[in-house]
Amino acid sequence: MSAPFYSLLPWLDMAGLSVFAASGALAGARKRLDFVGACFFALITATGGGTLRDVLIGAPIFWMHEPAPVLLCVAVGVAAWLVPLRWWPERGLEWLDAVGLAAYAVYGAGKALAYGINPAPAVAAGVITGCVGGIIRDITAGVPSVLMRHELYVTAALSGAGLFVALSVLGMPAPWPAALATTLGFALRGAAIRWTISLPPHRGS
Repeated sequence: MSAPFYSLLPWLDMAGLSVFAASGALAGARKRLDFVGACFFALITATGGGTLRDVLIGAPIFWMHEPAPVLLCVAVGVAAWLVPLRWWPERGLEWLDAVGLAAYAVYGAGKALAYGINPAPAVAAGVITGCVGGIIRDITAGVPSVLMRHELYVTAALSGAGLFVALSVLGMPAPWPAALATTLGFALRGAAIRWTISLPPHRGS
């Protein structure tokens, strides 16, 4: 990666992996799965968006070329599975997902830019990175997708990724683009969780 992306993005990658893995393991625990099943949920949730991103931008699929992401997902998955469900906040999965969404949307956009992707597709790559893992988790768990809850979700990822790309293209020095964009994405998603904020739906016929 080029110099502007060094300082904060690797930490966002680890944060996104960790919290998405925890949210996947929590989803598995709520389905009363054993720890192997919970680790599977952790892995597909944490790597789903990044895998699709890497395929689209022509990068090596990140978890196929080094063991650290898989080991991190398994470790976090086991740790999250071991925590009794009664210790988790009622909306704990959604808050974990909010952190992962914000971190991974910005990281995905940054990685796309580093691979020479133009700004608009780089924003789309960030949205895919942030959103797809949670969608895969919900579909696999057989629960309504987060996209169907009519709260700000894709919009939060789009705002974070878009702000990061815009500030980076304008030349703002690192780590400010990543820090401000991640804060914006998390704030929007957190507000949506707290107050059920959504964009106006289609009015129908």
